[in-house]
Amino acid sequence: MSDSDDKPEMAQTPLIEHLVELRSRLLRAVVAILVIFLALYAFANDIYTFVAQPLMALLPEGSQMIATEVASPFLAPFKLTLVVAVFAAIPYVLHQAWAFVAPGLYDNEKALAMPILASSVALFYAGAAFAYFVVFPLLFEFFTQTGPEDVAVMTDINQYLNFVLKLFFAFGVAFEIPIATFLLIASGATTVESLSKKRPYIILGCFVIGMLLTPPDVISQSLLAVPMYLLYEVGILFGRLVRHRRRSAEDEDSEA
Repeated sequence: MSDSDDKPEMAQTPLIEHLVELRSRLLRAVVAILVIFLALYAFANDIYTFVAQPLMALLPEGSQMIATEVASPFLAPFKLTLVVAVFAAIPYVLHQAWAFVAPGLYDNEKALAMPILASSVALFYAGAAFAYFVVFPLLFEFFTQTGPEDVAVMTDINQYLNFVLKLFFAFGVAFEIPIATFLLIASGATTVESLSKKRPYIILGCFVIGMLLTPPDVISQSLLAVPMYLLYEVGILFGRLVRHRRRSAEDEDSEA
């Protein structure tokens, strides 16, 4: 079989067909997000109440969340519902992206790409869930109990939304560390030994990133930095498994 026969089919497709296919995939992704948004919009206030529950449950008696801007009671739930629609549509959006690039991949690349995409989505959701169920209760309990006694805690709904969305995104991205570490090892860009020797720098980097992505307090920084480092170790572990399998396959080939 010639080298030209081994090339992906997409390489032989005219550029205009690529652009038409890309537009079609993008439109499907946008339509999916809009459909989910329209289906959820009737529950926009309930969704906001659910997201605000970790703080509202810890507010002192007589305190409540407030809206300091005229349009905030409408815009805050609207914005949150749109973000939830995007999050919910991520699997379908990635499916469209996969359908676009898959014809241009070799079989071994397809076998590796699908598990990585699926695990990336699952880890991002896991990071957001970790932030909501673990980080938020600890963080808001600290914030609501450390203020002066004469200061009433009455958080603006728009400011709260911006705060939690930032943390959702930060923890979602942080939970992608095992994928990034695995890809670096699998691609040969680095080795398990090299990453293992850099642990002190990684620990320092995790706390620096935690300082930049979270509010300026030790608790939230640690709650992001510690999982990031543990996930880094998980990535190294999977890298070791890949290296072991490769060596086993090479030994079998040499014996054959």
